[in-house]
Amino acid sequence: MTETQTKTSSPEFRAAAGAIDGLRNDLLRQVFAYRPLPPLSPDGRVVRRLPEGMRRLVVWTPHALVLFAAFLVMMAGFAEWDYRFLMGVVPAIPVAMTLIRPVAAFWASMLATVFCGILGSELWGPSTFAAQVVVMVVVAARTRPRTAAWMWLLTLLFGVLVEAGDPSITAPLATLSAFALLVVAVVQIRRDAEREVTVQRTVTAVERDRRTLLEERTTIARELHDVVAHHMSVVAIQAEAAPYRVENPPPELEQAFVTIRENAVAALTELRRVLGVVRAEDYEAPDAPQPTLAALDGLLDNVRETGLETEKVITGAVRELPQGVELSAYRIVQEALSNSLRHAPGASARVELGYVLGGLGLRVVNGPPRGLVKPSPGAGHGITGMRERVAMLNGEMTAGATEDGGYEIAVFLPVPLSDGPEPRETAGGTTDATGDADTVVVERGGGA
Repeated sequence: MTETQTKTSSPEFRAAAGAIDGLRNDLLRQVFAYRPLPPLSPDGRVVRRLPEGMRRLVVWTPHALVLFAAFLVMMAGFAEWDYRFLMGVVPAIPVAMTLIRPVAAFWASMLATVFCGILGSELWGPSTFAAQVVVMVVVAARTRPRTAAWMWLLTLLFGVLVEAGDPSITAPLATLSAFALLVVAVVQIRRDAEREVTVQRTVTAVERDRRTLLEERTTIARELHDVVAHHMSVVAIQAEAAPYRVENPPPELEQAFVTIRENAVAALTELRRVLGVVRAEDYEAPDAPQPTLAALDGLLDNVRETGLETEKVITGAVRELPQGVELSAYRIVQEALSNSLRHAPGASARVELGYVLGGLGLRVVNGPPRGLVKPSPGAGHGITGMRERVAMLNGEMTAGATEDGGYEIAVFLPVPLSDGPEPRETAGGTTDATGDADTVVVERGGGA
């Protein structure tokens, strides 16, 4: 039938054609396909609780049950008076075939029924009756509900035709097999639904992690946009004002500053065009500069007001680092303290900053939760954002639980010595930009 004829035919005809195609696909195509029954998964809810030695045997339980059913069918055939061996062995063969060729086993069971019916006095003897039910149940469990429906209809039609309209023996077979196949179909539908839900949960978790990662990268891009845009604007302004600071500057110098300013403005324009796409429509650029480690004391004061006991320890020669490094370090400390408040209420926190020749060492550790306040679940964005910031700066980060039940975050942000600006005043005195770890500043504070 062509595609045009299928489209112009009636809905009833299309339904019948679809049913015939289903029968052909389920029971006529690839009849002798080799489909061995796989063992149970060792990670199943019941199997994984068993000992290792017993688990290796339990995974073959379906095969043992099918072979045991074949044995019972054979014993039922041996109970008959005539042709005991054939009446027992012939129906048992299709039952065993369901382990490797399920569709062929169904048709073999039908042939075995005819063979035993010719030898015996009735179509559905004890062995053929049991074999047909077992074969249909096993094949239905190994395929899909539509195949079970086709097997039941074909068995019913076969019994009615062979018995010449007297369904006295086929009726019990049809009733028992219909109930058994219905149970198998319900179990299959539920199993498929659970598998689909598991797949959807996995996809949702992956999408949620990807969305979280994109959100954190968007936040970092916004902050870096503000930082870089500020510096590029300063470069443009200084390049424009530089010629006026020199009396009678040569034309080459003026042209050089003009070129610097043009390049800075062009770079600023391109930066805003590229990174501007990550801004939300309702995003407003902050009026104040992005925070640095100089503002860390204010952050700790705010945290102490919420009841978190904090301690800050600074080692090494404190110096001003590149603004991107200081911004990332500030955000990491901020997020780590937020996690302490959220996941370890009542605990104390310790913030350690170590200025070394190769960069900045950062460690935030909190103790186990104390008190009656329960930890509140988070969205899982904190650690992801920290790792993104550290990876952006080619740093290293470790995060994990401590032995006493707390949590520790350790970060190292590399900074070349040539990138270090001028030294600044600290609570421990004036320090240079290349000093070793010889300055220790400890600040403690308790909750309000």
